[in-house]
Amino acid sequence: MKKGKLANSNKKIVPFPYRYYFWPVVAIAITGLFSSAYLAFSHYRNYVDIGYQSFCAISQAFNCDTVSQSPYSLLFDVPVAVWGVMGYGFFLFLLGLAWPSNNGNKRMWTLLMIMAAGFSAYSIYLAHLSASKIQSYCIVCILTYAVSFSLLFYTWLIRKRFQIEPFIKALQQDILFLFAFPKTSVFAMSGFAGVAIAMIIAFPPYWVLSAPDMPKSVSTGVTENGHPWIGAEDPRLTIAEFSDYRCFQCKKMHYYLRKLVNANPDDLRLVHRHFPMDHTINPLVEVPFHQGAAKFAVISLFALERGVFWEMNDLLFTVPRDASEINIRYFAQETGLEPEEIRNALQNRELWNKLKRDILDGLRYELNGTPGFVINGNVYLAHIPPEILRPYMK
Repeated sequence: MKKGKLANSNKKIVPFPYRYYFWPVVAIAITGLFSSAYLAFSHYRNYVDIGYQSFCAISQAFNCDTVSQSPYSLLFDVPVAVWGVMGYGFFLFLLGLAWPSNNGNKRMWTLLMIMAAGFSAYSIYLAHLSASKIQSYCIVCILTYAVSFSLLFYTWLIRKRFQIEPFIKALQQDILFLFAFPKTSVFAMSGFAGVAIAMIIAFPPYWVLSAPDMPKSVSTGVTENGHPWIGAEDPRLTIAEFSDYRCFQCKKMHYYLRKLVNANPDDLRLVHRHFPMDHTINPLVEVPFHQGAAKFAVISLFALERGVFWEMNDLLFTVPRDASEINIRYFAQETGLEPEEIRNALQNRELWNKLKRDILDGLRYELNGTPGFVINGNVYLAHIPPEILRPYMK
């Protein structure tokens, strides 16, 4: 009995044919490539398409758009998803060298395992950011995390099944094998490196949303109810926007509508209303969310009293959404107000009551998020149907 057990323990594991390991890795890497390509496309559309919403914008907790709109979606001023396309592309290039011409030539797996380990480590970092900083998860990003760990597992398994050299020696052999095809390897690696450097230097910053100018031809004023407006004195179309200074879609839509008003100063009027999704004042919000948005709204209401609403409004939209403190001195410097006046305004009960009246009006319109738009008595959430704006698009 003991001899039988000993014989079984020394029995050599016979792996499946190499192709049964190789092709699943190819399929997983291609999945990662296409997932990253989708994320790169989604990131771009988040910033340039006013009506875009990804399929995985499901809730506050699971929202790919929220992740795309965070500053953590960039690495060296290039979208992380674009780096993902580059990474999986290079991984697939190395995989192309791992298909052997004979069963005794199965190289590159140590290099591939190192790459997969790097992918996995960065996935852990991104997951940490989603949980602690962004406080929202991207479903497609989670898929890429699974891809990374799957690649790490498979590369480890293939090394275990088909490579008997110690790690360092196997790595040396892989590098020597890589440069055994100098024309292919040097050309490919130079190409990937060149593209990476070019992206860091000159990738177009489409994610930078800048406030439009305020031409003298565009009028400003205050409605009978005390709400600031910009555009036509006798408008053909009036758009009332309920906005939140901590809301990315609010910023994008506001800038777009301002540009539209600039192009149609005699036809359009944009009226600004406040609807901060801040748990300290909005009854719809039960947990901490868009913290500081209510204070920003009060500051803008004070600026309205001082005749610099639109200057302050544009300034407030530029504040990073992850900023934890209000830089009152900066606001004052940029708008010509006194810092102490702004501090006192944050304690002004009448300004807070004005803000509450805006929020109550938003609730009467049954708004449950931002931005919200009221046009001819109709309410639209997040964006305005194109057919309404199309006659004014120049």
